[in-house]
Amino acid sequence: MPMTDAYSAYLAKISLGEADAAFDNSGAHIAVGDSATAFSAAQTDLQAGANKLRKAMEATYPQRSANVLTLRALFGTAEANWAWNEWAVFNAAFGGTMMNRKVEALGTKTAAQSWQLTITNTLNAA
Repeated sequence: MPMTDAYSAYLAKISLGEADAAFDNSGAHIAVGDSATAFSAAQTDLQAGANKLRKAMEATYPQRSANVLTLRALFGTAEANWAWNEWAVFNAAFGGTMMNRKVEALGTKTAAQSWQLTITNTLNAA
């Protein structure tokens, strides 16, 4: 999955010890929204207008095994009750750096459901 321009710049900052907030348990968030707007590496946020929400990681996430990152968040019955058409990973509850964004119809969540979203990112050299 392609990463955003902002995440590419973030990786360069890490190389020089200049990075801002980490994509760790206290900073990483998974966001979901209802926009089906195509991905662009220049995007810095979900494309949904009002129907979007960021959730912090579950305990013990994110996890790393070699170059594979696994992130997981739980959306409760009162949260994100709309069509999930996009998701992204951020390093902050608001603002911050968007690692990537995926446009994908995952279904429509209702108040009768809790959904757990697990994202696996494999970081490879191009």
